Amino acid sequence: MLVSSQIRAARHAVGWSAENLAIQSGVARRTIVSIEQENGVPSANASTLTKIQSALEAAGIEFIGTPDDGPGIRVRPPPPASH
Repeated sequence: MLVSSQIRAARHAVGWSAENLAIQSGVARRTIVSIEQENGVPSANASTLTKIQSALEAAGIEFIGTPDDGPGIRVRPPPPASH
């Protein structure tokens, strides 16, 4: 489970705007902005958070910790694109 600060940090780490994350994840920009403004575990649907997490992981983000114990991110190079 992600917390809002992880999503904010991950988006900034890959250099994406909220609009870019919206495009990459298929989640509305307004929803992303709303999620990022919350504290702790976002109140969004699990499927919405999964889409956001998947998009950021594909860009090279590893989510670490738990909501109660050191939530954070680790930045890794994204896997090479397959042709």
